[in-house]
Amino acid sequence: MTRQIALLTNPTAGRGRARRVRDTALPLLHGAGWRVRDLQGRDADEATDLARAALADGVDALVVCGGDGLVHLAIQEVAGTDVPLGILPAGTGNDVARYFDLPRRDPEAAVRRLLAWKPRRIDLARSGDRWFATVLAAGFDAVVNERANKMTWPRGQMRYNLATLAELRTFEPLRYELALDGEQRQLEAMLVAVGNGPSFGGGLRIAEGASLDDGLLDVIVIGPMTKPELVKTYPKLFKGTHVHHPKFSRHRVSRVTVASPGIVSYADGERYGALPLTVESVPGALQVLS
Repeated sequence: MTRQIALLTNPTAGRGRARRVRDTALPLLHGAGWRVRDLQGRDADEATDLARAALADGVDALVVCGGDGLVHLAIQEVAGTDVPLGILPAGTGNDVARYFDLPRRDPEAAVRRLLAWKPRRIDLARSGDRWFATVLAAGFDAVVNERANKMTWPRGQMRYNLATLAELRTFEPLRYELALDGEQRQLEAMLVAVGNGPSFGGGLRIAEGASLDDGLLDVIVIGPMTKPELVKTYPKLFKGTHVHHPKFSRHRVSRVTVASPGIVSYADGERYGALPLTVESVPGALQVLS
């Protein structure tokens, strides 16, 4: 069946890998009879304008070739519509692609998943008029993101590992005020994270067990612990086994307000906003070609 899609690429994603993935995908999509509007923005603002123009013209899908940052940008445009999002993973973290077990190292296989045209409707999280698909980081993890984003070297996961070690030297538990479906809580914690999905940061499964279609957010609290204990627990995030730690707790709610002085939150790997923030689950807000 002939379809018309917009293919939006971030050519710098994955240290240039996105450009190569796009070059692999285009002939395969054309060969299947799809008409492709090939888009590439010089920056986030131009990419947003290009996506909006394509959607206004009535494309059948918006497909992004890049990482979670580009997915985040695209979600802002297609959330709450009937236009599905397609993903050709080509970034560093690719957490949204992980959710759907999309091939992250085989561009041809990823294209075949698009061509199968099997949209799945999932929930999104929303604060104000901004959406996210993965996890809102609002504690130690957010502080690490702030430091890592100021670093020019190294790239990839190692930059976050070094930022983690640097912040550990001075980090102390934070004071939080939470409203969990209206229930007020005051507590100290190393971090609070709000999960629409289970992972962030390239496979850190902080909200292990979170479902994409239950209409709920998973609010994760990691209570105060010593720095050596935090270092010991960190590797468990990659397997999700940290959920057995006595300082771990989970609250499944449809709406949460998170407040903590001086913390800037991150979501989908992007700088999201200073606390306090109120986040709600929006069931079925996005279709993904999965």
